[in-house]
Amino acid sequence: DVVGILCLVSVAAAALDFKYHHTEELEAYLKRVHAANPSLTHLHSIGRSVEGRDLWVLVLGRFPTHHKIGIPEFKYVANMHGDETVGREMLLHLIDFLVTSYRRDPVITRLLNNTRIHIMPTMNPDGFEATKVPDCYYTRGRYNKNGEDLNRNFPDAFENNTADIQPETRAVMNWIKNETFVLSANLHGGALVASYTFDNGNSVTGSLKGYSRSPDDDVFIHLAKTYSFNHASMHKGTGCDNRQTFPEGITNGYSWYQLEGGMQDYNYVWGQCFEITLELSCCKYPPADQLEEFWRDNKVALIEYIKQVHLGIKGQVTDTNGNPIPNAIVEAKGRPHICPYTTNEQGEYFLLLLPGTYVINATVPGFKSILKTVEIPNNTGNFSALKHDFSFSEVSVIRSRAASCPKTPLYLELEQASAAVKPTLHSLVLMTFMLLILK
Repeated sequence: DVVGILCLVSVAAAALDFKYHHTEELEAYLKRVHAANPSLTHLHSIGRSVEGRDLWVLVLGRFPTHHKIGIPEFKYVANMHGDETVGREMLLHLIDFLVTSYRRDPVITRLLNNTRIHIMPTMNPDGFEATKVPDCYYTRGRYNKNGEDLNRNFPDAFENNTADIQPETRAVMNWIKNETFVLSANLHGGALVASYTFDNGNSVTGSLKGYSRSPDDDVFIHLAKTYSFNHASMHKGTGCDNRQTFPEGITNGYSWYQLEGGMQDYNYVWGQCFEITLELSCCKYPPADQLEEFWRDNKVALIEYIKQVHLGIKGQVTDTNGNPIPNAIVEAKGRPHICPYTTNEQGEYFLLLLPGTYVINATVPGFKSILKTVEIPNNTGNFSALKHDFSFSEVSVIRSRAASCPKTPLYLELEQASAAVKPTLHSLVLMTFMLLILK
């Protein structure tokens, strides 16, 4: 029958080999997938590399071209270090798996119907193309064409990052600003571990004890473990040599090694997006004949991690007439983000929280806050976070544009502010903030 033939054509169009795909092949593949699945996918470039290569993103979901109220945005980014190549191919195979499973596999169908998934197979196409001789350890292809490390190139919450922001970095920053990303992961190579925020730190976040703790540390540990325990071997924690072991296959970024200008801290502080870093292979650029095994090792983990975007609570903040209120602050009590998490243009908020009892505080600047105690279940299996809307009856038509959070090193300011106060008060301020974070 005609439908059967069309299905076969669709599958054939998306067929993908286990090999490394260079720029032209990668572009051709993404265009082929989009042409074969026009209602499920949206292909666009978010910018260009130094050498002018497109930074392609394929969006998958029931509403691929635009944000839909209540449907969270998720992203995977790979190959920001051009010589770390496994993630690049894993994301192409993930695309292949998603489009061929849609309407055939009930779980993938529900996942795509309730999630908007953005996939960027390469953030550093120039570095990938510059890596002429694959190496397990290191090549110049790690950097972009200007010799900059893109994972040291973002504004930093702890110290002034003096690096010139690169075109690839700027494109990603604008992308984050223009979407309501809730959850993300970036894929690297050179180790086997799931690393989580913060990558940098100071006394305010507990770095004196060798661990830089975010207010959502429990959620980040859960996210990292979700990946490591669904991966074939990451959870065993053996690392890549005898010197380096990672219990349960996870690590706090700062505990592993301090890093300034990283993408995951930037996502969390300024993008309101929880991101972890996935190191997928001991060898940065392994032989192509190992890619099929890497796919088998990572396939389940890649899917299970996406489902975590449905953790916690979501909803809308509206005025007395039901109009959305943008820039309202919505946070869980005891988890203050240094750059408060605010509603988007549609008045929506998304907070990733583990199951439990929380007090959610919704604040419209200049009006009384609304507090709501909620019992949050684990809804990831239902592909929808708990829904709770806030209505400000005394507010009518607010179109205030809140100032965007400054890109200054916010935690540095907090540390300096507490250090400037008398020692006793300084200790009190620090203890209070640490208690809030540790709660």
